[in-house]
Amino acid sequence: MTLELDLDFGETTSSNYTLTRTLSYPRLRFMGSKFKVLPSLVNILSDIPFDTVLDAFSGSGVVSYALKEMGKQVVANDFLNFTSTVATALIENPGVTLSEEDVHRLLSPNSDGRNFIQNKFQGLYFPDEDHAFLDAVWSHIELLPRFKRELALSSLFLAAVRKQPRGVFTVTTFRYDDGRRNLRMPLRELFQQAVAEYNCAVFDNQRHNRVICQDIFDVDPSGFDLVYLDPPYVSTTDDNDYIKRYHFLEGLSVYWRGQKIMEDTATKKIAKRYTAFAYKHTMREAFRELFYRFRKSTLVLSYGSNSVPNKQELLALLSEEKQNVQSYSISHRYSFGNHVNALRRKVEEYVFVAK
Repeated sequence: MTLELDLDFGETTSSNYTLTRTLSYPRLRFMGSKFKVLPSLVNILSDIPFDTVLDAFSGSGVVSYALKEMGKQVVANDFLNFTSTVATALIENPGVTLSEEDVHRLLSPNSDGRNFIQNKFQGLYFPDEDHAFLDAVWSHIELLPRFKRELALSSLFLAAVRKQPRGVFTVTTFRYDDGRRNLRMPLRELFQQAVAEYNCAVFDNQRHNRVICQDIFDVDPSGFDLVYLDPPYVSTTDDNDYIKRYHFLEGLSVYWRGQKIMEDTATKKIAKRYTAFAYKHTMREAFRELFYRFRKSTLVLSYGSNSVPNKQELLALLSEEKQNVQSYSISHRYSFGNHVNALRRKVEEYVFVAK
């Protein structure tokens, strides 16, 4: 028998389960990030018995990081390379940090004369000296061991986002300039600040945590007590195209190797990757397949009230595989929107627990 239990958490600041490390997580301004609802989400998770967990759509990485701080054995998965890079730096990484010597080397002059970023993105996003800096850092990054390399790349992502108006790469001008000092700081300085933040965030929870970068339907479903699902939300008013917003970071994560740049676009974005969760006509069956694939684990699903399918449809789909489904509501306001009073930004974040 299916049990539907509605609990309204109200303001997320009322939660009483606090993870001190996660409060200082280096935050990308990432579409769909769960940072603001994390206290309430952690309270829900803390009442569920589990040890091994898959964060199936890890995104910004903050939920995986909180799970790691909770002492769980975490596998973080995302099909974007730059988000998987961030997860490797802070979830899989057992305690490696960048030393002063490493940072000094990364800040040194270009070692091989590469200039791809300077040429390809001239006049877009950043001043010439910042593009030259990115080329120079990449000339040294490849010589670093894995975890140090991922920390350096993650720091570049954070620096780039902080200098980009609205934190996305859909525009190439400063028409969204909000006066922040970061927008005028050299990327070199923002990078140094980001390295310090990432170094402080690194810790070892004495578990064998892993990061994978796959389509969720290619992930082996076995071995997880709990699977946390936070797929892209199909909004009734906007798209959920992550590549459109973060193509520069995705390209930067691999120095654009193997990426198809759409030369006819003003932003020089890369080709979008298909996911069934991006379209209204495919996402219901995608949910059904997802719930079936991970049916042997406890399922925890996050989804927004301004998205499709709606709450009752998700309850019905979950009930096809699970006997006990509980639903929680968390008041939430998105960071993205055209203006501060945009009504579509104020929503309920639904959390479904299916056992």
